[in-house]
Amino acid sequence: MPEGAGPAADAAAGRGKRATRPGGGAPGAGDRSLGPVTLVVAGALSVQFGAAIAVMLMPRTGPLGVVTLRLVLAALVLLAVCRPRLRGHSRADWGTVVTFGFAMAAMNVLFYQAAHRIPLGAAVTLEVLGPLVMSVIASRRPVNLLWAGLALGGVFLLSGGGFDRLDPVGALFALGAGAMWAAYIVFSARTGRRFPQADGLALAMGVGALLSLPLGLVEAGSRLLVPSTLGLGLAVALMSSVLPYTLELLALRRLPAATFAVLMSLEPAIAATAGFLVLDQALSPAEVLAIGLVVAASMGAVRTQVAGKRRAAG
Repeated sequence: MPEGAGPAADAAAGRGKRATRPGGGAPGAGDRSLGPVTLVVAGALSVQFGAAIAVMLMPRTGPLGVVTLRLVLAALVLLAVCRPRLRGHSRADWGTVVTFGFAMAAMNVLFYQAAHRIPLGAAVTLEVLGPLVMSVIASRRPVNLLWAGLALGGVFLLSGGGFDRLDPVGALFALGAGAMWAAYIVFSARTGRRFPQADGLALAMGVGALLSLPLGLVEAGSRLLVPSTLGLGLAVALMSSVLPYTLELLALRRLPAATFAVLMSLEPAIAATAGFLVLDQALSPAEVLAIGLVVAASMGAVRTQVAGKRRAAG
């Protein structure tokens, strides 16, 4: 998912490092922001509806097979388009990109294991806690206790007072995916500083593909090569990796990182919508409120962090 990046302002800055102009985006001109905002929302929709298709694909290949198809096919597309240079990088550069690829692979493996067991909206809501906790810790502002409390309230509602209703194993996988999402954010930013354009992403995707390939082969074997399965796997790769990254890259040339981060905070709600429309995963009123609380907490944490940075800079 992871699907993409996270709701923390630093996450957005890291993802956009390769594409934004100095200052984090084009200043002013509120009407000009409509275009990039639309691109970001379209990217988030693509990610989560791609995840819904991935859930439909799981009966054919299992969750590990889906991860392999997504990462391998996305890596092939990105490597062909970006054609990254392999020479001239330091050992530290390669260490960063390999760690980024590992975080990417682990995030996807854990997330799809979660989505195999619990509704998509719940999986993304629990996953987003990873970047949210990272944002709260990084800010160290007292008001973030409010956002943490809102998020915990949302998680309590989502669990119905106990994760046995959700499937505790699925919930743990989603929380693990959130931890890997936080690591993904950190190493995405570092990779963006060390590699030009999208070269680092393409190389990291290749690392993630190599790491996931043995897992997918063990779980699905030759079923990965069925033409219809490959077609759905390509759709997941394009919708969950290639297309949203391209849209975000274009948007971040004109969109401030903080605005991007707030928009990314909407992903749990988008995931719940995709789960309802594609997978017929209906939500109770309490679950809708739970997702709303986590989204509000994520947006609040982003805005607090950005406001703190502005005051420090002033």
